[in-house]
Amino acid sequence: MTVVFTRVDDRLGAFALRTLEPEADAPLLHGWVTHPKAAFWLMQDADEAQVIEEYRRIAAHPHHDAYLGLWREEPAFLAERYDPARVELVGLYDAQPGDVGMHFLCAPAADPVHGFTRAVITTVMAWLFADPATERVVVEPDVRNTAVHALNAAVGFEVVGPIAKPEKDALLSVCTRAQFEAATGHAAEPAVATRTEGAPA
Repeated sequence: MTVVFTRVDDRLGAFALRTLEPEADAPLLHGWVTHPKAAFWLMQDADEAQVIEEYRRIAAHPHHDAYLGLWREEPAFLAERYDPARVELVGLYDAQPGDVGMHFLCAPAADPVHGFTRAVITTVMAWLFADPATERVVVEPDVRNTAVHALNAAVGFEVVGPIAKPEKDALLSVCTRAQFEAATGHAAEPAVATRTEGAPA
């Protein structure tokens, strides 16, 4: 397991992303992705073996990566990065060089921390933009997921419009580096990121 990015949030402290280990992390991830609050993750009925299989598939994919997010050194969220011209959005939008797709999921919390989810998406976005090759981040959440639409807007995403995917009706949105920095006041810091070989550009 390798830490690939770290960020210190002004209010909530240390966040980090590390490489995900499908077998070792599956028991933890299974509880996250099958929780009722993770309905939009579309793995509600998965068993642990299916979670392992899904993250093995992602680990083997040349254009899709998954990472475990840490808060104060404890597992707290899941992040995925993908090339939207080759995964998820093939033929569904006007792909541009430097586009990077993103998914994130926060762990269910018995005692929710105010501002935590926004700190997570800010961390994930800072990680993606720490790669100088990243020009835009592209997301395609379910059109019904109003909570994540509001979070996306808060970190600079601009809505492109609805698109029909096989598994859902999605709201395509994009965020440039300048939009992220203007919305959050956080400039990307390439020195704190390590690019993983084979990661999408």
